[in-house]
Amino acid sequence: MTRRAALRALAAAACVPLLARAAVSVPEDSIYQLPATLVDQDGRRFELSSLRGTPLLFSMFYTSCEMVCPMIFETIEATRKALRASGQGAINVLMLSFDPARDTVEALKKTALAHGCDEHWTLARAEDATVRKVAAVMGVQYRKLTNGEFNHSTLIDVLDRSGRVVAKSGKLGGVDPVLVKAAKHAATVEG
Repeated sequence: MTRRAALRALAAAACVPLLARAAVSVPEDSIYQLPATLVDQDGRRFELSSLRGTPLLFSMFYTSCEMVCPMIFETIEATRKALRASGQGAINVLMLSFDPARDTVEALKKTALAHGCDEHWTLARAEDATVRKVAAVMGVQYRKLTNGEFNHSTLIDVLDRSGRVVAKSGKLGGVDPVLVKAAKHAATVEG
């Protein structure tokens, strides 16, 4: 091998990591830019960014909520049902608790079972600081009340494969056609 050929091979090898990083880069407006370690209802730790590659429905909740949070679950399931009825495959769901003090893995599991969540649902918890960062990025507002309950917004988001919000809805109690349309589109577009 000539010296010139060796230098070319070395230069090409040096570019491989750069090309690999470019291939897996995350868009600037992706939630996956946020370093966040979560724990699901089965006690598995995972990075938020590990969900990249598939569209999903996202919302925030707390397990002891008896009013609006059950409606969030119902609305998401109605949306998933509408997607399946239109020929779309199952879409994954991530529900993040903003009450990590009380929402243990056991509480998340109990809630998942109570709402009939299948393998496409992930109920998760995180450290309080992480929850606050995710909520801020997703535009979810919440505050703990003196009685231990929470006052909170009720947003459901559709995230594309790259973790960008492509639709947002505060409509509860039925299917929002905006979410269905966005989820169908997110499932067919590479991101």
